Amino acid sequence: MATDSFWGNIFKSNESAKESVRDVLKRVPIFDSLNRKELSAVERILHRREYRAGEVIFYEGDPAAGMYIIESGSVKVVFEETQQVLAELNEGEFFGELALLDDSPRSATLIARTDCKMLGFFQMDLLGMVERTPKTGVKIVLRLASVVGDRLKGSNQQVQDLRRELYAFQESITSEVDKK
Repeated sequence: MATDSFWGNIFKSNESAKESVRDVLKRVPIFDSLNRKELSAVERILHRREYRAGEVIFYEGDPAAGMYIIESGSVKVVFEETQQVLAELNEGEFFGELALLDDSPRSATLIARTDCKMLGFFQMDLLGMVERTPKTGVKIVLRLASVVGDRLKGSNQQVQDLRRELYAFQESITSEVDKK
């Protein structure tokens, strides 16, 4: 009986580790429509990576191969030219998803803020999934398109807001000049 308990604990801890990766995947919009079997298929092809605090994950301009999901830790997104931090991302968040659709260079540098564990999902993995299990692959591609579309809409809104601010600023300058 004690032996069964021992082995049961070992297998239970392995299953718990799988559940945690599955839980992380479920929080990523690209995978949130997948069922348990489909999530397991994705989990099997993920690549685990670890980075130390301060380590560069990739540089702006590097070739893009896929996306990363932060399993634990945090990263910062840096615009190289000005060294401006554009965003900070934490556990459960993801980046680089556009690389699943095209191979354009990375648009920013990503640096680990803390020690990080990452899950990599690469374009070749997605293409293999589309080939092996088209239904699952298409589900992922459609959700990916939706995520990219949402981010594009958000970027467009930011551009519109900046244009309004610039217009208001120009109007205030013109008004001040006219007063003098």
